[in-house]
Amino acid sequence: MSEYVLELKGITKIFPGVKALNKVHFQLLPGEVHALMGENGAGKSTFIKVITGVHKAEEGEMFLNGEKVDFKGPKDAAAAGIAAVYQHPTSYPDLTVTENIFMNHEIKKKGVLQWKEMNKKAQEYLDELDAGFKSTAEMGTLSVAEQQMVEIAKAVSTNAQIIILDEPTAALTANESQKLYTIVDKLRDDGKSIIFISHRFEDMYRLATRVTVFRDSQYIGTYDVDKITNADLIKAMVGREISDMYPKTEITPGEEVFRIEKASRTGYFKDVSLSVKAGEIVGLTGLVGAGRTEVMEAVCGITKLEEGKVFLQGKEVNIKNPTDSRDLGIVLLPEDRQKTGLILSWGLGRNVTLPILKKFIKKNGFIDEKAERETAKKFLEDVDTKAISVFDLGSSLSGGNQQKVVVAKALAQDQMKVVIMDEPTKGVDVGAKAEIYAIMDDLAKQGYGIIMISSEMPEILGMADRIYVMCNGRITGELNRNEATQEVILELSMEKSDKGAEV
Repeated sequence: MSEYVLELKGITKIFPGVKALNKVHFQLLPGEVHALMGENGAGKSTFIKVITGVHKAEEGEMFLNGEKVDFKGPKDAAAAGIAAVYQHPTSYPDLTVTENIFMNHEIKKKGVLQWKEMNKKAQEYLDELDAGFKSTAEMGTLSVAEQQMVEIAKAVSTNAQIIILDEPTAALTANESQKLYTIVDKLRDDGKSIIFISHRFEDMYRLATRVTVFRDSQYIGTYDVDKITNADLIKAMVGREISDMYPKTEITPGEEVFRIEKASRTGYFKDVSLSVKAGEIVGLTGLVGAGRTEVMEAVCGITKLEEGKVFLQGKEVNIKNPTDSRDLGIVLLPEDRQKTGLILSWGLGRNVTLPILKKFIKKNGFIDEKAERETAKKFLEDVDTKAISVFDLGSSLSGGNQQKVVVAKALAQDQMKVVIMDEPTKGVDVGAKAEIYAIMDDLAKQGYGIIMISSEMPEILGMADRIYVMCNGRITGELNRNEATQEVILELSMEKSDKGAEV
């Protein structure tokens, strides 16, 4: 009898022209949380699909409890006790939670669906996960975190013994992540074996006992979490040492380029004032829900600023909509690059030139496509986007490269003066993070004023010249780079004063 509940040996998966997996190995112990890490494109997603029967490997062997298995499809994997919970829940939003949980394995008696029994059992699964919603709720009314709970409940309902969690914390707040950790702990204590895929080191350290690293479709190694250093893990993931993760150049900021005075919007934020100088990176941080994004969306005309003033290069400006903001040179790079930053079904070139398309319209009314392509190519190369051509679809790129396309689109707007970057490295692997920080540093050296909204303390401390902290819709502190510490920022983020309680 094998000591491993799951073991894969020499797995190779080939797509036309691409070797997605090249002789990779993996071993999972009973009752273990095993982290799987690697840059985007390392082969993790393909590996999951081999385990779950979506893809069939050209080479290699897979064993369950020491017995060789050969899945013909996902149903075989599910029948063998393997379930996957993906980063973007694959749910049916118009159906109830119960219907989603029991999809494809409904409880029937003499061909009749037993809704009362299914609703009861679904509620039992939800209660075990400490979910705060009912099994009769419509799936589309739930948050991302709650939808993930339903997906985990579905896995439990199939009696899965191996559960794969694919980037489950990528879209979660800190509190939601902590709740997920508790759920994973319970699954492990119940004897489930968990494969936990994540870019976040805190996930790995909190949950896993071992971590396996893939790089460039190959197996690099398996390590005990308590014995590998951050530096060695990063080197294993990216193939090189990143000695300066935060390449912050010390420069003397120029004149003030952007200022907000006493900005307010009922229910979201109140009396928010901040400024940024040319060549300065200003961090805006605080807990998720503090009002950071809401301030910048109102300032840029996406929502309405009810009170307050906005100044650009010393002059008050009136921004009624996002077009006004763009024309003035204030560019917002949104947090959700896939929904509001890019059109994923379009090519990269057209994504980059969309805000400046008028520049390429000829006298006859047609678009000068050659000039448009050349412009897009230049800006994509300026930020080192890894793509074959400007015709590649936005959906085909990794998260890091999608973020670079969003930056390239901003740079193409030659009137740009202020760049507001909302969670610029969210869901991005460690190698791409370093590249995005380098781009940010280069923008500062070129004299742009940069506001970086971030929940990640290391990048705030590593990249910001000054830091504003928000709590409950108000600014609770302003810190210089040399006085900011994680402890001070956390204290300001969780301030519960009467002044900060109402917005």
